[in-house]
Amino acid sequence: MARTKAEAHDTHRTMHVVNHIRTLIENGSLRPGDKIPPEREFAQLLNVSRASLRTGIGYLAAMGVMKVKHGVGTFVADGPVAFGKDSVSMIGALHGFQSWQMFEARLLIESNLAALAAERGTEEHFTALAEEVAEIFAALENPSEFLIHDVLFHRIVAQASGNPILAALMETITSALYDRRRRTVEKAIDLRESAEMHRELFRAIRSRNPEEARRLMEQHLLMAQAAQGMEESVERKDGKGEGKARGARAKKALTVG
Repeated sequence: MARTKAEAHDTHRTMHVVNHIRTLIENGSLRPGDKIPPEREFAQLLNVSRASLRTGIGYLAAMGVMKVKHGVGTFVADGPVAFGKDSVSMIGALHGFQSWQMFEARLLIESNLAALAAERGTEEHFTALAEEVAEIFAALENPSEFLIHDVLFHRIVAQASGNPILAALMETITSALYDRRRRTVEKAIDLRESAEMHRELFRAIRSRNPEEARRLMEQHLLMAQAAQGMEESVERKDGKGEGKARGARAKKALTVG
């Protein structure tokens, strides 16, 4: 399914923000641990709309470049910034694939990544996963923030697998996943069920139970696929309803005129 012009333009705006912030980090204007300026001020600094800024920062947070702390603010992540032009460009690379194809790939890859994470993960990985689970529960009333920590959780699982090739492949999939899901996540019905599943998955990985981790990841992804399908269905219905409303208003205006 090809991207619409609106989606392509939206992606272009996001990449503009991402590349601008990356430049600020690379030239030292933003350093690890720095809190980003208030939204209005930062949007003016980058010469972008606040909506475009939120989208770009959301993408960077999902990729681990920014750190969102619930109720505190957004900071440049500590440690080396591991993203380059190639990985950033992946945000639009998988738009041509259908949702079921994405989830089929995730089922094959992530279920095994979860098992490997249970076998090879370090205490550092487990601590990072625990932090993301806590942030996921803290963001139950904020779907956009919930999505950021959801994606980060899956990135850490991939890193904990100990296989950098598979982790890099997941970076590509995660980029496209975040960009697609952020358009519909506000339509999510029950985020608590997803949060509980992340907690169960974390416990299986921490207890070094690879078979349970694999099973739970498969269950989680099947649930996520169903949930995203519902969100996209609601989004399409809302879009059609808004289109009809605009048409009715235009027709009324012509009649009055």
